[in-house]
Amino acid sequence: MNLSRISHRLAGLAVAGVTMAAGGSAFAEVGQPKPWEMTLQESATPVMDNIIWFHNFLLVIITIITLFVLALLVIVMVKFNAKSNPVPSRTTHNTLIEVAWTLIPVLILVAIAVPSFRLLFLQLDMPKADLTVKVTGKQWYWSYSYPDHGKFEFDSLLAQDKQPRLLAVDNEMVVPVNKVVRVQTTGADVIHAFAVPAFGIKIDSIPGRLNETWFKATKTGMFYGQCSELCGKDHAFMPIAVRVVSDQEFAAWVETAKKKYAANPGNTYASAGAAAQ
Repeated sequence: MNLSRISHRLAGLAVAGVTMAAGGSAFAEVGQPKPWEMTLQESATPVMDNIIWFHNFLLVIITIITLFVLALLVIVMVKFNAKSNPVPSRTTHNTLIEVAWTLIPVLILVAIAVPSFRLLFLQLDMPKADLTVKVTGKQWYWSYSYPDHGKFEFDSLLAQDKQPRLLAVDNEMVVPVNKVVRVQTTGADVIHAFAVPAFGIKIDSIPGRLNETWFKATKTGMFYGQCSELCGKDHAFMPIAVRVVSDQEFAAWVETAKKKYAANPGNTYASAGAAAQ
């Protein structure tokens, strides 16, 4: 193969790569992974806003530290090698340097700790909830119940015929926009983990224990997550889908759901296993 044909193939691959990236950004939606994504998912809650800010803040700090250390290494290699400095200095115990390399890291850690603790308190200090949803992790699907709205319950399984692949489900968890949603979660068999990246939530679903977290979705739409704790052979087929709607749409959905799931309360363990396979 001559050089001309090689260059043409490389150019074709480059164009294909750019086209895929552009196409990926075109069909990607908020609330799900994007092709070629290198950053965190776009935020849909105040907690995730703070997580993204803290992530970017840490990135700036670690970049500055890395560049500073790199500069020191270059200076040492250039200025203090045997050729440039045949007679090395034997000076020791520089008080200013020793104070600086003790004090500066402490200040950096304090600068990191303050927003870190603020973020932890924001996540753990639950405001008054407008809605409670109980989430039960099972092998290998999720069950949702709404104790504030007649205590109806339904199962949510991976949907084979819907998009996005491996994230769409047959029955989504539905919540109203701009409302504080308390999520109470447990496991029915083994440890699972309820996680929705765009909401900034991830919490273990442990048998015999009721954990809780919260979110306040500020955007309508579909938001996806997955079980984030290795829970068995079909762990990869246990998606989470949350549909955020207006207050009016949520009220209408609740009335429909009460009738639907009263007549058909959910999927059985056997059907869940069959659907996951």
